[in-house]
Amino acid sequence: MSTSLFTLLFVLFLAIQTMVRVWLSSRQIRYVSAHRPEVPNEFAEKISLRSHQRAADYTVERMKLGMIEWVFDAFILIAFTLLGGLQLIDIFLQKQFTGELWRQLALLASVSIITGLLHLPFSLWRQFKLEAKFGFNRMTLKLFVSDSIKGIAVSLILGLPLMAAILWLMAEAGNAWWLWAWALWVGFNVLILYLYPTFIAPMFNKFTPLDNPELAERINKLTQRCGFTLNGLFVMDGSKRSAHGNAYFTGFGKARRIVFFDTLLNKLNGPEIEAVLAHELGHFKHKHIIKRMVSSFLIALVFFALLGYLKNTVWFYEGLGIIPALGRSNDALALILFFMVIPVFTYLLSPVASWFSRKDEFQADQYAKEQTEANALVSALVKLYDDNAATLTPDPLHSAFYDSHPPATIRIRHLTTDVKA
Repeated sequence: MSTSLFTLLFVLFLAIQTMVRVWLSSRQIRYVSAHRPEVPNEFAEKISLRSHQRAADYTVERMKLGMIEWVFDAFILIAFTLLGGLQLIDIFLQKQFTGELWRQLALLASVSIITGLLHLPFSLWRQFKLEAKFGFNRMTLKLFVSDSIKGIAVSLILGLPLMAAILWLMAEAGNAWWLWAWALWVGFNVLILYLYPTFIAPMFNKFTPLDNPELAERINKLTQRCGFTLNGLFVMDGSKRSAHGNAYFTGFGKARRIVFFDTLLNKLNGPEIEAVLAHELGHFKHKHIIKRMVSSFLIALVFFALLGYLKNTVWFYEGLGIIPALGRSNDALALILFFMVIPVFTYLLSPVASWFSRKDEFQADQYAKEQTEANALVSALVKLYDDNAATLTPDPLHSAFYDSHPPATIRIRHLTTDVKA
């Protein structure tokens, strides 16, 4: 492929990505605003008009902020690539480091830090303006800074050795380096599944055993019925950061545990919590988690193979505004460029991933319907939609493109089929 053709394709796909994102967001804003005056019939007796309008306003403001950020991201990507930003950083670091590995690690770290700083205003605005405006933010600036520092520390402790190992493989493992790097990446991700619940998550939140014997007994009976083994029921102090409620499974193998946000326990009753967990157990019953992991590993294998080819092609670098150096390694540049631009070329595949995800959600709902009371899950979902200000009237096209879960009305309709009111 010629350099000019690759540049043209990159600019074209980036323009398409940005325009489609803005167009879909505009559709979502118009659709949600048009349905703001009236609660959908399915929810008319369960959610007040005030709550429905609050959810609509919250959705619209999130979309508007997202539109600004997406256009900003496009400009930043162009600045790093075609306008020479990444090349300038690399030239600067060549003068600061004599060791080749340290120079490349510094380049990876520099790009990560610069990108984080450029997005910091959006993160602050989202947390302390948008979320606060709708009553969700409970995080202090001190906690925000603390979380950021801890996140950077975890990234350095875990990420730098991984990147150093991949760079070493790229330089020393021959033409098949990408296969070894992929295997290392898979092993790293499996390791994180073990480390996260017991070492990483407690750095950010406090986890205490569930102190509700009645609820614990109900959950334990559910897991026994479903043939699911776990290593504990825990409550996380999510309320110190947000008013949003949630529950999740974490861990791998015998280390699996169920974690409740304390905000969730204050919103749902016993049968509703049981129904929500039955839905999550449905994902395990249908092996959705394993299937997604295997799929992600296989997709990563394809990407590593593609990177293995592209890193040795001059047009890949020059087409993105980089002049590859002679006599020294360009491996870090190849990594950065690849992971910067691959989302541009794969963006239009998003609806495929969303479709598979929604299919899994329907299956998990059906499983919960078989294991518990469907009406309890419906009641729990309605409360969560209401408390989390999730719009009940998303634009169908926007939802089909992005949403990992079915729209509220369709999901409730599936759950209430053949269920007496």
